[in-house]
Amino acid sequence: MTIIAAADGSALGNPGPAGWAWYADDERWAAGGWPHGTNNMGELTGVLDLLQQTAHLDEDLHVICDSTYAIKTITEWMPGWKRRGWRKADKKPVANLDIVQALDAAMVGRRVSFEWVKGHAGHPLNEAADRLANAAAVSFRDGAALLAGPGWPGARPAQPRSHPAQAGRTPEPGPFEDEPALF
Repeated sequence: MTIIAAADGSALGNPGPAGWAWYADDERWAAGGWPHGTNNMGELTGVLDLLQQTAHLDEDLHVICDSTYAIKTITEWMPGWKRRGWRKADKKPVANLDIVQALDAAMVGRRVSFEWVKGHAGHPLNEAADRLANAAAVSFRDGAALLAGPGWPGARPAQPRSHPAQAGRTPEPGPFEDEPALF
């Protein structure tokens, strides 16, 4: 059996109040965010939390994303960055390194496939993840209660719903998901 879920991120202002989410179904989903973050942070963290919450399962995982940045970070760029000491080909440091390194660790021993879908095009899982990520960003913007979701049954205790590295730091700006950048 293969687990199928969508992951997404949202930032109001990019950077600004930001959220992340993943969604498999109404009983298995999670969301979180930060008072100040980027869309790329949200996209990566949605995938990271999904990987962490399904780590105890033996099934394959199929992740649906509307972010080519998130998919390429994990499937194409991360191995080269790691070989170069977490530097890009232009020798500049990798943006969102704490999240990228956590993704690298979470992928070890996993059977994960990724599928890109066009955002806001009606894919039911992607639309649900998008609504949850946006709602998280709005919660941080408005100082409202965050609906963090039930998570994945049997998962280790939930990770903090805001990234611990966010305390007191301004995120590094990364490329928007549809813009070319030097990698």
